[in-house]
Parts: sequence; C-alpha cells; structure tokens
Amino acid sequence: MSHTTPTHRHGNDNQITVLMTGAGAPGASGIIRSLRANGERDIRIVGTDVNPDAYGFALLDGGYTVPRGTDDGYIDRMVEIAAEVQPDVILPLTTAELQPLAEHKAAFDATVMVSDPTALELANDKGKLYEFLADHGFASAPRFQRVTSIDEFVETVEAFGYPEEPVCFKRPVASGMRGFRVLDERTDRLTQLLSEKPMNAVTTLDEVRPVLAGADPFPDLVVMEYLPGVEYSVDVLATGDDVHVVVPRSRSRTRAGISFEGTVEEDAELIREATDICRALGVEYNLNLQFKYDAEGTPRIIEINPRVSGTIIMCVGAGANLPYLGVKHALGEDLPPVDVQWGTRMVRHWDELFHSPDGETFRVDAETAGPWSLA
Repeated sequence: MSHTTPTHRHGNDNQITVLMTGAGAPGASGIIRSLRANGERDIRIVGTDVNPDAYGFALLDGGYTVPRGTDDGYIDRMVEIAAEVQPDVILPLTTAELQPLAEHKAAFDATVMVSDPTALELANDKGKLYEFLADHGFASAPRFQRVTSIDEFVETVEAFGYPEEPVCFKRPVASGMRGFRVLDERTDRLTQLLSEKPMNAVTTLDEVRPVLAGADPFPDLVVMEYLPGVEYSVDVLATGDDVHVVVPRSRSRTRAGISFEGTVEEDAELIREATDICRALGVEYNLNLQFKYDAEGTPRIIEINPRVSGTIIMCVGAGANLPYLGVKHALGEDLPPVDVQWGTRMVRHWDELFHSPDGETFRVDAETAGPWSLA
C-alpha cells in the first residue's frame, strides 16, 4: 500500500500536531498519556467530541465540539476544524467516525489514521468479517448466521443448540458490547435479578423474542456460537501490506466491554492468527482484534475494532507505545523494533475530574489532599 509522507505543519520534526476525535471516550486519557510519553518529540494534541463537557478536553491543548459521525454535517465540521488546527495527523477514537473519515481522506491536508473504506467495511461489520474469514480458511472464524426476521432468528438460535446450549447474538456493527446478548436457559434468574448488576448481558429467548418480534423493521443481527473460554484482546500496528507489531493481552476482568485487569502474553498462536488476518484484510494503522476460546481450545475471533483500542495503554506499559508508533507510521517515518515486556500485568482504577463553579478544572491530589488546576 502506498504511503505519502506529509510535510510537518510546524517545519520541525520534533513538533507535530495530532487532531484526536472522541475526547470523551473511555480510553482517551490513556491514549493522550501514551502520545505525550513518546520520549522523542513534543506533540500538541487537540481534541473533538460531541459532548462539550467531555473529560478529555481538560487533558488536551485545545478542543472543539462536533456533530456525531453519522450526521450529515460531521465531515464539514471536521474539515473546518482541521483548517484551523493544521494537524499533521488525524487520530479517530470512535467507531462511528471511522467510515466517514475513510471516505473523505482527500478532504484533509493531513494523514487520517484509518484504513481504506473497503478494508474498513469488512473489519467493522461482524457478519461480513466472519464470512470473509470462513471463505479464506481461517481457523478462528466462528460458527455464525446472519438473520433478518424473527422466525429466522428463533430457527437459527435453536439450530445452534438452544436451550441445551447457550447461544449469542449481536449487531453486525456496534461497539462497547452494544446489542450483544447471551441466551442461556441455565441462568438462575432470581440470583441474576437480586444479586447481579442490571448490565448483565445474559438473558433468555423468551425474554427477547417479544421485543424482537415487535421490531419494524427487524434489526440486522448475527447469531453466533457461545465461546466459554478465556478472552484475549490483541492490539496490532498494521502497515497495509504487513504488520509491524502484535501484542496479545488477556482480559481477566472487564466492565461494559472495557478491560480493567489483564496480562500481556506472548501467545504465538494469537500473534500468528492476528498477523495473517490483518494481512488478508489489508488494514492499516492501529487496530484491535478480540478473540475468545471455544470449548475445544481453539481461539475464535469475536470482532475487530479498526481503531486505537480503549485499553491500548496496557501495551504501552509493557514497552510497546502503539499509539505513538501509529503516528510515526502516519508521518511516513521508519518504525523502530519493539521490545515487549511479556508478562506485564495491568489493573485499572477510576479517576475523577472536577469542574468548580467558577469554571476551573481540577483533580484532587493525593499528596496535598487538595485540588490542583489543569488550567
């Protein structure tokens, strides 16, 4: 894949500007810290978000509000912002913005860090992705069926072994576990009702059938085999024709699809499979592949997020600053070898950001037990 080397806006290789979308995304804080901790150059980071109170604005060098990526005015607004900010690269963090940015790369005088539209569409749509992987003989392709009616949905769920076995379904294009459910008749409904938080994704066919039957039109859904094994998140920096680095990490504890605990592991099978998939798709820049093991111990792909993942800072802590390496690739620079510290473990904790009545933004400092200003 050809790659054009841009001219740095500031006339100095050690000073670049990144326009980062999704300033309120859960992983924005870690990605901002990763870019700043590159050890090579100063980076000015300007952000955008649909929410004017997005927490990431307080961590950036400037910020702008934008329409949602699916809105008609999104690209026009981004072009307007880019003309003012003059970024060297544009780094999108949210799924809804990827396709419009990919289709309008030529509108920007900067490198947009997103795969070409064709590769992006395959990676983003789980139904098309599973079909592509199965057609190309990938062992990680899961058993699945795309359904377009309630009768087809029920028939497919039962064909996949329900109610004796759990079965999953999801929207083909979604993020953050939106639309994902596990149908499982073995669930103790009373325990789930009284002892578990209401965000649990496990339900039954009897509960979802009337909801889906009343949908007009019926939503596009993918029914998929249930995978009981360990889940892995694999971060990749792809270069279009090849792959520069692949970092698998276990997901020991998650909340709403976000990793809160895990370990960076040198899993040769996952590294090889992720590499081959990325080469076959022709994807580029940072992306994330989610795998889960089936009952026989074979890793099956759940989804691909063709963007920087929300927990990519876990790789940074293990010595692989993938967000910054992605920026270097976007700038057309040579990529250095990466020495991953396998076995690095991460535990994530919450942090708080405050807005005082007079408009000051601050955090509470543990050492002084008082606020310190970000302004």
